[in-house]
Amino acid sequence: MPQVRFTKDWFQKIKPDPSKGVWYAELGGKGLKLYVGASGTKTWYINYRRPSDKKMAYHKIGDADLYSVPQAREATIEFLAAVNRGETPWEKQVVGSSPYSGTEPMTLEKFLNNFYGPWVIENRRVGQKTLGMILNAFAEFMQRPVVEITLLELDKWRAKYRRENNVKAVTINRYMTMLKAAFSWGVKRELIEINPITQFERLSEDDSDLKIRYLSLEERERLFAALDEREKRIRAERDSHNVWLAERGEPLLPDLKKCAFADYLKPMIIVSLHTGIRQGSLFGLLWSDINFQEGMLDIRPAIVKITKVTSTSNKIIHIPMNPLLTKTLLAWKEQTGRDGDELVFPSPKTGGVMDNCKKAWAGVLKAADIKKFRWHDMRHDFASQLVIKGADLNTVRELLGHSDLKMTLRYAHLAPQVKRAAVEMLG
Repeated sequence: MPQVRFTKDWFQKIKPDPSKGVWYAELGGKGLKLYVGASGTKTWYINYRRPSDKKMAYHKIGDADLYSVPQAREATIEFLAAVNRGETPWEKQVVGSSPYSGTEPMTLEKFLNNFYGPWVIENRRVGQKTLGMILNAFAEFMQRPVVEITLLELDKWRAKYRRENNVKAVTINRYMTMLKAAFSWGVKRELIEINPITQFERLSEDDSDLKIRYLSLEERERLFAALDEREKRIRAERDSHNVWLAERGEPLLPDLKKCAFADYLKPMIIVSLHTGIRQGSLFGLLWSDINFQEGMLDIRPAIVKITKVTSTSNKIIHIPMNPLLTKTLLAWKEQTGRDGDELVFPSPKTGGVMDNCKKAWAGVLKAADIKKFRWHDMRHDFASQLVIKGADLNTVRELLGHSDLKMTLRYAHLAPQVKRAAVEMLG
């Protein structure tokens, strides 16, 4: 927090930071703070220690346009004197109130459940999950007015949470970033006056597992061998069942020996390994997203709900289809007889959006003796194979849909030949 001498001249010249709100403390002063919002609003606060629990809290004096520097200093002196006498002057003014909170403080719980929660669920693909994570992680702060939550308390919280839950720094940083984003949203909409953790510093993520899991050549061979064995078993089971139906004079089910695939799993895996598509986007993939004439597959963000299909973003990733992917999808299209805005991989049970294929996937991995390989790791495998075979990182970034090259740099170590070629240019 910058420390400055609060003078009339300084106050008139100070300019807001358009990217964030900034706190200022008076040099040599005690308790008086000025908050300058990104929009230019200026508000006086008193930072004090509550007698009941010794925790630091903020008490709002008021709009800095209504209180001069001397008046703010005088209010601070009177307030702190009252606290030292054992009085509770903060009860005379609502702390952290907003135009939407009536006469009650805007507690973290009220802010999240009544305002930010409904918005993030409606407007963000993983909004429900985000809200749940914030409510769970910061449960001990729920009844606190937002403006009273301090960085010092959150520093203690994350040390305790990390120790008790044995989580890595990247997880703690994710929680803090989500809470900070929620507060920033509230400030922009004037639901809360300040973002109390605007100066939050991320923990170093040196303890995080940066290893990228992708298939070795042997694992890839075992995976497809296991898939082929699974297809044989399903076809054999279908033949056996049709014999049973024939004996009873009942209609037979389609002969799977005449189909390119026994079911959805093998084509889904081929699509995932050759596009890097996320599972949610795969479940929502439509035939209209596939342009066989141009040899392109359009990947939309993972879906939340589908009528025809509704996504939470307009960002689309365009993936060129290689021969194997094209052959696979053409065969699957002919087999299913679906087209247009119909799902490429509908649920075999409901015909609607598939929600998971955990059991089938786990069975194939077990049969292939492949350990610690998640469905999402096929996305890492896609990127890793591209880098290993010489694709530049920016191209990989575009194919993965990363907005920042930093996310793609995790694969850089897989391309030592690029560094070698660069150094050899000097010779």
